[in-house]
Amino acid sequence: MSASGAQASPVEPRLTVRPYAATDFGAVADLWQRCGLVVSHNPPATDIALCMDTPSSALFVGTVDDAVCASIMAGSDGHRGWLYYLAVTPDFRGFGFGRAMVRHAESWLSARGVRKVHLMIRKTNLDVRDFYRHLGYGENPCPVMQRWLVDPHAG
Repeated sequence: MSASGAQASPVEPRLTVRPYAATDFGAVADLWQRCGLVVSHNPPATDIALCMDTPSSALFVGTVDDAVCASIMAGSDGHRGWLYYLAVTPDFRGFGFGRAMVRHAESWLSARGVRKVHLMIRKTNLDVRDFYRHLGYGENPCPVMQRWLVDPHAG
């Protein structure tokens, strides 16, 4: 309490967004695990290496006091942009960090001439739909189809 008897308001954490660095790997992999984004056929080491080796892709981290607490991956297929791996540690949800990460990735894509952004939501992560709708995203009427070129269960 302050001298006037009023409770001091807590200071909201300040997010800094920057490009991923190799030294962030452990923190990012842990963040993705804590947020339920890791599945057996998408190991963080493989997905991050592919992103970093692809000039039309980028991985960004959000930090508070130099600790990684958020991430987003963005890429362009030459026609449209894609967002992946948006994650915000549960301790920092509710501060607008998810929105800030999405807007940062959208700006990065826009600066590269990308005019439209897509993302996919796993059926196990439907709670995030309302978040994206609030940011102006809508469901695409075109089904997304896939075919594995490698066995996703091969070790």
